[in-house]
Amino acid sequence: MINIISRSGNLAPHLRGASQAVATHLTTLTPPVVENSSVLVPPKPQVLSSYSLSKVLPSGKLRISSGPAVSTQVRFAHTDLEVPDFTPYRRSSVSDPKTPSNESDESRKAFSYLVVGGGAVASAYAAKVLVTQYVTSMSASADVLALAKIEVKLGDIPEGKSMTFKWRGKPLFIRHRTGEEINKERQTPLSELRDPEKDEDRVQKPEWLILIGVCTHLGCVPIANAGDFGGYYCPCHGSHYDNSGRIRKGPAPLNLEIPPYEFMDESTLVVG
Repeated sequence: MINIISRSGNLAPHLRGASQAVATHLTTLTPPVVENSSVLVPPKPQVLSSYSLSKVLPSGKLRISSGPAVSTQVRFAHTDLEVPDFTPYRRSSVSDPKTPSNESDESRKAFSYLVVGGGAVASAYAAKVLVTQYVTSMSASADVLALAKIEVKLGDIPEGKSMTFKWRGKPLFIRHRTGEEINKERQTPLSELRDPEKDEDRVQKPEWLILIGVCTHLGCVPIANAGDFGGYYCPCHGSHYDNSGRIRKGPAPLNLEIPPYEFMDESTLVVG
């Protein structure tokens, strides 16, 4: 058995990566000598000279080379593997891999534009549906929409009286005013009003006063034909309104609200 030892005396671990001459000493190990059946005597290494090395190698030198020009890897051809055939997946215009791609450039662009445009239209339609459903869920319910407008027969309300109706969940005051009440409210100076507003601007017909019966202070319902001015009185905090629904006394800051309405004829009123 022959071991190759470098000049430093260590076993050369870089036999495959050296590009320099590595030939110094060779030692031979003789088989162990058995003196007793239970004791093994290690062999003594024998150093071979350069003359002995020249007998092993005719050239007298041991040279190991590596580098880009020397292959240090074992490669396998793998000739048994088959190349996949992608012909069924190719377009008919480019079925031949040797055909230049610029010849089918326009048709491929058209297809891409078609796919992108179709996706954009579908996305826009889906967004429209979602927004419509969201807005619809926030709108008034069917029972509220059913009361969006009410029709009132004015012949049922005697002169000088006020009747209360329900409109959109709120009390609605309809007052049939007398001529005396109309003249009194139209002669009231605007300087005496907290929220100045003419009586003519608050009615369409002088004899009919239509108001939402919610106090502008904290939302209580006033009492008709009551208060210091003969109009409406809020029992919660003592706000007084006149026969035009204008605040005259108390903590309320604004006049009673007037809803949208119209007269269908002389005896029919539609509110809403």
